[in-house]
Amino acid sequence: MRVDRFLSNLPRFNRKQVRLLLVERRISVDGQAISDPHHPVSEFSRVLLDDEVLQAGKPARYFMLHKPQGCVSATSDPQHPTVLDLLDEPDKHELHIAGRLDFNTTGLMLITNDGQWSRRLTQPQTKLPKVYYVETEQDIGPQYAATFAAGLYFAFEDLTTQPAELELLGPRTARLSIIEGRYHQVKRMFGHFDNKVIRLHRERMGPLELDAALAPGHYRALTEAEIQQV
Repeated sequence: MRVDRFLSNLPRFNRKQVRLLLVERRISVDGQAISDPHHPVSEFSRVLLDDEVLQAGKPARYFMLHKPQGCVSATSDPQHPTVLDLLDEPDKHELHIAGRLDFNTTGLMLITNDGQWSRRLTQPQTKLPKVYYVETEQDIGPQYAATFAAGLYFAFEDLTTQPAELELLGPRTARLSIIEGRYHQVKRMFGHFDNKVIRLHRERMGPLELDAALAPGHYRALTEAEIQQV
């Protein structure tokens, strides 16, 4: 929210006092003296009045996980292990998944407590590609690429998918790049040709690629450079 609204929500300040504090540059956000009432404040921001802490700000956390098969993309599940069960981290209930994967789909998964960051990564409007390695039961025909590029109509949602890019790697293997994350989207796209997907592995989300050193079920924190790329 805006810094003036953040301050006005505190019972100790009225609007006149808030304006004066900002004019006098007595408020700092993450070490920067602020006079602009529109300056953003998030749950991660450290906000000070002079040397007094008004909000300590909680640390933002970002993790890359190599999701194995047989694991649910959920925060809890009564029957199956979840991706959060693979993390040895405190306060896991504060974390959420940026872009879910099906039960048997493997590959890159990003987990964070920063909702704004994960929305930038997953919303179709940002047009960040999600890249998958695909193996199919039957040969992938030459018509697939043109059909995917034109978009497929999904009757259940009454929508046409955004253009997708298909790179053929072998007779039954391909790399598919999409910018959406519809329900079982990749499997349904190949299902349009009655071709079953027998292996699906996410390699990349936007600028972030699965670390080749991460074995299935293992994870690591993102570097500051990786976080800033999104």
